[in-house]
Amino acid sequence: PLTSPLKLHYPHPQNSNHKLLSTIQVIEDDRSNRGSEPFVTGVRGQVPPLVTTNFLVKDQGNASPRYIRCTSYNIPCTSDMAKQSQVPLAAVIKPLATLPPEETLPYLVDHGESGPVRCNRCKAYMCPFMQFIEGGRRFQCCFCSCVTEVPPHYFQHLDHTGKRVDFYDRPELSLGSYEFLATVDYCKNNKFPSPPAFIFMIDVSYNAVKSGLVRLICEELKSLLDYLPREGNMEESAIRVGFVTYNKVLHFYNVKSSLAQPQMMVVSDVADMFVPLLDGFLVNVNESRTVIASLLDQIPEMFADTRETETVFAPVIQAGLEALKAAECSGKLFIFHTSLPIAEAPGKLKNRDDKKLINTDKEKTLFQPQTSFYNNLAKDCVAQGCCVDLFLFPNQYLDVATLGVVTYQTGGSIYKYAYFQVRTDQDRFLNDLRRDVQKEVGFDAVMRVRTSTGIRATDFFGAFYMSNTTDVEMAGLDCDKTITVEFKHDDKLSEDSGALLQCALLYTSCAGQRRLRIHNLSLNCCTQLADLYRNCETDTLINYLAKYAYRGVLNSPVKTVRDALINQCAQILACYRKNCASPSSAGQLILPECMKLLPVYLNCVLKSDVLQPGPEVTTDDRAYIRQLVTSMDVAETNVFFYPRLLPLVTDVDSDSLPAAIRNSEERLSKGDIYLLENGLNIFVWVGVNVQQGLIQNLFGVSSFSQISSDLSTLPVLENPFSKKVRSIVDMLQVQRSRYMKLIIVKQEDKLEMLFKHFLVEDKSLSGGASYVDFLCHMHKEIRQLLS
Repeated sequence: PLTSPLKLHYPHPQNSNHKLLSTIQVIEDDRSNRGSEPFVTGVRGQVPPLVTTNFLVKDQGNASPRYIRCTSYNIPCTSDMAKQSQVPLAAVIKPLATLPPEETLPYLVDHGESGPVRCNRCKAYMCPFMQFIEGGRRFQCCFCSCVTEVPPHYFQHLDHTGKRVDFYDRPELSLGSYEFLATVDYCKNNKFPSPPAFIFMIDVSYNAVKSGLVRLICEELKSLLDYLPREGNMEESAIRVGFVTYNKVLHFYNVKSSLAQPQMMVVSDVADMFVPLLDGFLVNVNESRTVIASLLDQIPEMFADTRETETVFAPVIQAGLEALKAAECSGKLFIFHTSLPIAEAPGKLKNRDDKKLINTDKEKTLFQPQTSFYNNLAKDCVAQGCCVDLFLFPNQYLDVATLGVVTYQTGGSIYKYAYFQVRTDQDRFLNDLRRDVQKEVGFDAVMRVRTSTGIRATDFFGAFYMSNTTDVEMAGLDCDKTITVEFKHDDKLSEDSGALLQCALLYTSCAGQRRLRIHNLSLNCCTQLADLYRNCETDTLINYLAKYAYRGVLNSPVKTVRDALINQCAQILACYRKNCASPSSAGQLILPECMKLLPVYLNCVLKSDVLQPGPEVTTDDRAYIRQLVTSMDVAETNVFFYPRLLPLVTDVDSDSLPAAIRNSEERLSKGDIYLLENGLNIFVWVGVNVQQGLIQNLFGVSSFSQISSDLSTLPVLENPFSKKVRSIVDMLQVQRSRYMKLIIVKQEDKLEMLFKHFLVEDKSLSGGASYVDFLCHMHKEIRQLLS
């Protein structure tokens, strides 16, 4: 055990954990120190405020942390130093991130037919770090040092400091993020793209109809189609829409505006999929409004008496892909699907779920697709710019690991509603669907990350496809998706020049405009390890480590992955202890200031459902979480691994959220109500001794025993406490990219087991360590490395 008073007040293991380093304290300190001033991006290598801090960004030459966050903002000059510290060098990039209303969207720069100015050799785009020379006639590339002639139309004189006199008028010379209008050379087959299309593909098998799902989708689409994404000033969306229903066969609908009624065409030969109509399948919503409304009224009636329980899946994607090919456009398929596709067809699957594989060498097969068919289909979809969003409504195993392949590799999203019931789940599903249809999305996208000499991008994580080692291809990329990039040294860096990254994203906007979005970031470089450890960002580090581990389970036993994570973090901390900390007794655990939460957060990753599943976690849940985390940004992984726990106090006056408390059962009092959120769920925990008046005010019933556990929303009651709690729930929902499921947990009730799983500082039922025990374990590992 640990001896002597610890540098960071770590307790003896027998003490309770109130002295442990608190995540809440670190978050609060950052808020008070860095929340009031804007974060100005003019200076190289600045560490931004934490993701949990609310702050404004002023772009003065480096991309906002909303677009790019790094594991370290001061990186080792040599690969030996990087290897010694074991700190991964990675950037979490969210190219189309949504900005708060007070911040300016990236400017769109139009250079006419000549297109953006680029370096002749490495093809980097003009940016604030390019050096103009010879009176402004040439520029030296900040990435590869090659000198390029300035095109005559772009020439401008330099001032006495060597800056162009039009520096402030040009976004690409003064800002970290901006867009260029792309010329025809940046388009497929050298012609400008058509606007994208959305195709809605609805499973009409027995379960989907019987649960009321089909009717719900059709009702919602009637109004939702008026909210398709559109370019800033356009009157209406340029996106065309089409409709397919399916079970064992596919039904296509002609909704041409000149028809009095929609026409249905059935394709029953699912082995050789084709689209039976060209004209009238993809239409403009306004022109075909009455025909579409009529179709959406008829679909639930047509299939009301269906007895067909089996479904196909791959042919549905093939049909959507063929339709986009025929229309020569990119687009998105919204597929609403309920069951394992066992009907005779390409991509047919069998139920291979097997809990007995957990903790064996074969466990990795549960995360892998059961056939390579979907990988090939995904490749075809990416080539066409066909992105697939999947809404799943399973009542049993449906093989998310396989069904999700195309979604994952096309940059799409998966939403899962297990045991879907209209009464309890419709709010969550409809909110997700509305946001998914309306959000900003780019199509047929390619992203490339360039770096200055000395480092290069070597590894990528996220929802995309790669056919070579440099181009990240995405049929669709929306405002919530991140791509994580790891860098390795291929040469020395210098402290003087630092290191640069430029992320360039080529995409088609929702109106069919081809654009380039550019994000630039400059980092410092160091020869002293202490400088590296002073400029790390633990939340980003955890985001990267989780993604690295979640990919690892595809190829290695879960235990191997967990041990490697612990080992890497022990090495990071041992290197600090050995090289940067002042000498002290071996009994002290010493952590760098900006990494003091690394152990608690790492423990949360190790205890997560992917790496250490509890008995109630299904194989599909694990595959779903694995894919979800891979595209998460730093704010999302932060609350996913260490949930936010808020006491719902009766002090109703303040507009702000109550102060969070630590995720441990000993923080909960039997007389209080608490709220816990992790980005996917919101739990409301009610203690057994809560005052009857509070229960009445929040739930509208007179005693604890009458509170119903299957409420999915809080009742709307006209009293201050009810209004306050509902406004807190709304505030939390708005901050997250998915609509969280509300779960009421009564103390000592059966659902409390599920809730306790999220109290991540405590020991978990599946064998996960408590925060205290894990710290002792880490300390032992570090001491072993040092001895």
